[in-house]
Amino acid sequence: MSKYNFLKTFFLLLISLSSFSLSAQNYGVGKPLTNREIEGWNIDVRPDGQGLPKGSGSAVTGKPLYAQYCAACHGQNGEGKPSNQLVGGRGTLNTSKPVMTVGSYWPYATIVFDYINRAMPFHSPQSLKPDEVYGITAYLLYLNQIIPENEILDAKTLPKVVMPNRYGFVSDPRPDLHNYLCRDSCKP
Repeated sequence: MSKYNFLKTFFLLLISLSSFSLSAQNYGVGKPLTNREIEGWNIDVRPDGQGLPKGSGSAVTGKPLYAQYCAACHGQNGEGKPSNQLVGGRGTLNTSKPVMTVGSYWPYATIVFDYINRAMPFHSPQSLKPDEVYGITAYLLYLNQIIPENEILDAKTLPKVVMPNRYGFVSDPRPDLHNYLCRDSCKP
């Protein structure tokens, strides 16, 4: 073995041992999380509905909740001001001034639920109960003329809602991903 190869091997070994010893150190800060603590943060919802909690709601139950929790930022009818517009904008995405709202841009209804559940209301995120999130989601979908006012949304029905821009995104050509996201609902 040449002197150069020996030094190279020696330093690689030294670096890997020091990395190992650093990762094995306990600094005495924090504590290991329990499964229950981890589950409390595992609240993401997938496009296919995986992760949706038990509960239900409709636009009828969601209207007063929207007025209470959302209207101050998003307007009485989702028109925006001072925050983002949530309603309208259909047919504007291919114009010079696209209006990106729940009804014009978002590809999955489950994402609406997920976002409200994780991030809203702005001053108190994750404070809404599942029935409240289903109701507000239903109300926004109703305002965007996507579902009827009395339609009940829950973990079974919400993933079946087809959003107006469902097929407006460039898809990944990998067949495994296409099959996972689309199942039987994607256009051929």
